[in-house]
Amino acid sequence: MHDQPAAIKDENAAHPIAASWRPILCKVVAAFVQGDYRLSRPITGVSPVSPELATQIENYIAEYGETLVELPEETWETSCAQWLGSHWDVLVDLYTDGEGASDLVLTGKVEETNGSVQFHVGLVYVP
Repeated sequence: MHDQPAAIKDENAAHPIAASWRPILCKVVAAFVQGDYRLSRPITGVSPVSPELATQIENYIAEYGETLVELPEETWETSCAQWLGSHWDVLVDLYTDGEGASDLVLTGKVEETNGSVQFHVGLVYVP
């Protein structure tokens, strides 16, 4: 079995997303797939999403014109996190029903406090 990637604090390069964060990110995307952009059912380790941000994400996905699907294992091969001194910026490649790997990404940041992580949802968009 290969080593699961850990969270790496490297300001000079992006690294694979830590294995311990992946279930949290999967839950966020699963909520979006179900149309729950505000994360009305709280997810441990994820900050609430403001109504404004939820609307922005929903509109962008609608404009993209494809149906979002839950994250497959392959997403971790291309998604990354980069340490920025106080938090990690996270970029998760999203998948759609029609395309498989899409041009859409989920952005956000991960903060670490006393050993536990908190994910703050950013935008969903085409970079």
